[in-house]
Amino acid sequence: MAIHHSLNRYCPNSGKPVTADGLTMFRGAVVGFCNPHCRDVFAAEPEKPSPARDYFLVLLREKGLAV
Repeated sequence: MAIHHSLNRYCPNSGKPVTADGLTMFRGAVVGFCNPHCRDVFAAEPEKPSPARDYFLVLLREKGLAV
């Protein structure tokens, strides 16, 4: 079942639904991934340039959150 209290509904790496064990924080917002591995790779270096980081920055802007 997808978790809808994260900023995103789908994992930016796989396109699969976000899961409860795939959540992390990014710039004050809860963001989600499809599994702990995807989450941990991102969480280890959230500021490292990546498609996932770019995806979350766009979502933050769309939601009117500071970036």
